This record gives sequence, C-alpha cells and structure tokens, in this order.
Amino acid sequence: MPDLPAPGPTGVRIAGDRYQWLWAWQGCVTALRDAALRTPNPVVGVGVEADQAGNLDDVVLYRARPPHTYAQVKYTADAATPVNETYLFTPSTSGGTSLLKKITQSWQRLTADGAPVDLALISNRAPDPADPLVSLRDPRTQTLMPKAGQQGPRSAKGRARSRWAANAGTDEEQLLDLLRVLRFDIARDVSHLHEHLQLLMFAAGLRPDAAAVQAGADWVARQVINGQRTLSLAQITDAVQTLALTAGPNRAVVSIATLKPDPMADDADYAIDWADRFEGDTAYSKCRPKAPATWAQLQEEIEAAPHRLPPGTAAVAVTGSLRLAPAFLTGTAFRMVTGADLAVLQRGQLWSSTEPYDTVLAPARETHAIDAGQDLAVAIAVATDPTADVLKFLQDRQLPVSRLLVLRPPAGAKDNSIPDAATANALAIGIRDALRTASHGASRIHLFQACPMGLALLLGHRWNRLRPTVVYEHVATEDLYEAAFTVDA
Repeated sequence: MPDLPAPGPTGVRIAGDRYQWLWAWQGCVTALRDAALRTPNPVVGVGVEADQAGNLDDVVLYRARPPHTYAQVKYTADAATPVNETYLFTPSTSGGTSLLKKITQSWQRLTADGAPVDLALISNRAPDPADPLVSLRDPRTQTLMPKAGQQGPRSAKGRARSRWAANAGTDEEQLLDLLRVLRFDIARDVSHLHEHLQLLMFAAGLRPDAAAVQAGADWVARQVINGQRTLSLAQITDAVQTLALTAGPNRAVVSIATLKPDPMADDADYAIDWADRFEGDTAYSKCRPKAPATWAQLQEEIEAAPHRLPPGTAAVAVTGSLRLAPAFLTGTAFRMVTGADLAVLQRGQLWSSTEPYDTVLAPARETHAIDAGQDLAVAIAVATDPTADVLKFLQDRQLPVSRLLVLRPPAGAKDNSIPDAATANALAIGIRDALRTASHGASRIHLFQACPMGLALLLGHRWNRLRPTVVYEHVATEDLYEAAFTVDA
C-alpha cells in the first residue's frame, strides 16, 4: 500500500466529525437494543452537541433515569499527543480553558442539583504510560480510581493530584469525586470502533456490514445538519426502517474470548474471557489452555451459557475469538432441539442457524481403515484437508477406532468452499445425516475439524442423535491434536 500524504486541516476536521457521528450512532443502536431487551434503565434518546451539557455535549446518552452519560469526543490524526497532563492541561488553541478544566466545570454544572452522572472522555489517543495518574487507568472501569487517590501528598501520585486540582480550579477532594465518574475511554481507533459497531448492530438485529454502519453514521450527520440535537427512540426506529437496516431478531449476546479480547464483552449477557488463559503470545499462536486452566473448566463455563441468559431467550449471538473445538461446543450448548436460534459473524457475513437453504448438501466421503477398535474417527475437511495429520495422530496415539471417515464439500476442501450461511447450514445437516448412518455400532466419535469457525458452531448446533463425541483441537506441537471436550449427542 503506498504511503498516504498527511491530511490537511479540513480532512482532519471531517475525520473528527465522522468519528463523533459513529459514536452517536453506537448510542442509537444501544437504545434499540435496550428497548428490545427491556433493560432496567434503558437509553431512551441520544444527544449530539446537546444543550445544557457544557463541554461534555458531543454525545449524550439519555436514560430513563439518571445517570445519563455525557461524553467529550476528541479525535486526532496521529499519535503525537497521548493523553497525559500536557494534553489535559494545555489551553485551547485560542488561549482558552484547558480540557481538564472544561470537563470539571461541566461536571459541576451537571451535578449542581445532586443528580448522578456518568462522564467519558472518548478519544483515539493512547494513554501515556509514563503519566503518574493516566497510567493508573483501570481497563475494566476505564477510570483512574481508586489508584489515583492512593498514597500521600509527597508521593508522585500526590504531587500529580495537586497539579490536576490546580489546573481544574478545584480542591483534591472534589478532583477525586470527579475521577470516580470520569471514564477515560481512550485508544479507541476508528477500526476498533467500526468492529464494535458491527458486532453491536449484529446483536441488535441490524445489518452488520460496512455499508450499514456508514448509513447509520450518515443519518446522524443529517440530523445534526438539520438542527436535531436529540434523537429519540422513535426517530431511531423510523430511521432503521427507512434505511432498510433490519436483518433479524434482537439477540442475547454470548461473548467467548479465547484468542484475544472481545469488543462486545461489556455489552454481552454472558461473557467468558479466556484470552489470558490460553498458551501463546499472540492470537494466532493460542491453541490450548495454559496450566492450571483446563479444557474441562472451559467446557463447564461454555455449557453454563444457556442458563446465564434472560429467561425465554431464543435468539443468541455468539461473539469473540474461538478456535474450532470451543466453537463446536458452543453450538452443542445451544442445540437446535432446544429451540435456540444461533448466529455468528463469519467474515462480515451473518450466519444464522435459521438461514433457509434449498436442499441438504451431502458431503463427499473417503474412508481409511484403521482396525484398532470400535470407535469412529471423523475429519471435517472443508477449509483445508487434515487427513494426513489425523491419520498420523490416530496411529501415534493408538486410539481405538475402526476407521477414519473424511467428509468434504462436494467440490473439495478449499478456503472459500462455504460462501454463505445457507450453504453452511445445508452442509452441516448433510454431515450430521451422513454420520447418523456411519456411526451405527460405534462406541464413540472422535471429531477433527478443519473448517470455518461458523460452520463448527452450526455443526455443533445440530449435533443430535449421534454417539458421544470427543472433540479435538489442533495444537502447535508435535502431538498435532489434543482432546478438548467430550459431549453427549
């Protein structure tokens, strides 16, 4: 990709506006989702450059009752200015008040009647790891407290508190009160915001494609241009219909992160975060749990998911970074026979278990005799062909299997063999039906998968009237595979 020239002032201003409209549209999607899920204190409207919000007016989430969320959105075209004292203390370009003082004054005005508030500084700027207070940010709450309030006045933290209070025009006690409700939602670049928005729209039953995200942000921009500073739930609902963004039901979210953190974790109805409990330094190298964590513990947490969702939940969105064995297990936890409607984003496409298809796609079959027992080994060869590795593993481990059955799409294994959700559902049913016959007389099935994650999820979703199944995960060691889960079928 060729180097791009530095953007000019107009380009930076347009990009900054765009960043703000995306955040406002995210608030609109949150309002839709809150209404559908009957959230106890839902977002009922979104303010953009709202009146009466002082300098925290860029995006406001109005809830049924306080605390409302007031956000200052700050965009930068480069990484030259991290969030630190210098950034927060510097007067505006016109020589006016610093950002910290503006936030403090707005907070004082908003809380003058004693109402609670939720405040946020939102930016694609990164935190400065050398800053005595900003470096204390808790990623779970995005606030600087409680660490910012610890240690005495002569400590580095204490001296920083004194400087912050002086710049804010308040005392340290009030400063700490502000820092308890001020979230530093920072290092949120545009690509991260897009990813989160697509996932949130997917969960809200909207089209999750890039064009749909663009349409939502453009709608917000038009409302602002037309002088609309508050977007009501009714207006947002009408916009979704006018823009033809509806794609399905609003879904409860199950977030399962085994490779990297999931942007939807905070919005999920049930979240499992194992990103730090898997071996490997990168998302690409993480294959299995890191001791003392075990596959059995992960299985217990995944199988608990249906019981952690609101009563009567049928439509479920699965988000996060899953390897194939956990994806298959998640599908079995929400099996079709329970009435669940399971969906996942696969390379930007919505793959739902209810996607209609014309006919069942019967897989091509290949059998390799093993003659070492009564079990059946099965290799799902869709994205690539794992036959050689599976045969070597079966021989090295001397598993008690009679034969290896390799199942492929009719056109063979290749990385684009499953173009859409309809094909994935048709093939998942074809594989299941083939195994109902092939597993007669087998004690167990040993399952090895080389397929899209979405297909593994949909296959587990339909895994019924089969034999108990040992699900294997491909690991980056000489062992090639490792038994991850055993599921009843």
